[in-house]
Amino acid sequence: RGNTQIPNQHFKKKWHQVIGRKEVIGVRTWFNQPARKYRRRQARAAKAASVFPRPASGPLRPIVRGQTVKYNSKVREGRGFSLEELKEAGIPAKLARTIGIAVDHRRRNRSLEGLQENVNRLKAYKSNLVVFPRRANKPKAGDASADELKAVEQLKGKIMPIVAEKPALEKIAITDEMRAEKAYATLRLERMNARMAGIRKKRAEEEEAADKDK
Repeated sequence: RGNTQIPNQHFKKKWHQVIGRKEVIGVRTWFNQPARKYRRRQARAAKAASVFPRPASGPLRPIVRGQTVKYNSKVREGRGFSLEELKEAGIPAKLARTIGIAVDHRRRNRSLEGLQENVNRLKAYKSNLVVFPRRANKPKAGDASADELKAVEQLKGKIMPIVAEKPALEKIAITDEMRAEKAYATLRLERMNARMAGIRKKRAEEEEAADKDK
């Protein structure tokens, strides 16, 4: 319709494998994709049934920052909680692995904010945790009661998924002083001052030396 390009497709594809060359030329088909999708779904269901009542998505993991300047503004799930975070939350490292908490003994906390964020994450997880007794007739301290065990449902999806917080925008009224300020001119002036600093210092020293000679 209209002034569009005339279709000129090239459908001469090599569907067969060309014999006698190092590389294989041909069209890679994907007809088994629906069957693989069904197989993966069945495997996920089997895994969820085998680990019941534990979550099928795996253990709880910490919130960490990405590496390098390019990615350090984004948060993601880390390998495991550090020993310092577990200590602050009051959870022994050996016990943590048995109650669905991932532990990474090599990780170090570089900031107080990151430490507090993960400690709060551990405390929130611990408050909602239901621990099944190894022996129903001999429950230990911290194990769930019989009534709590009846109401337990397996968690679907990620445990405490990470939600990226959007920074709040602060709106202010533009004043006359802001309008009068020349940002570009100020930057150019400061760049010039930085560039001329050495020359001006040398001139001042030369003038001072000339005054002493007099």
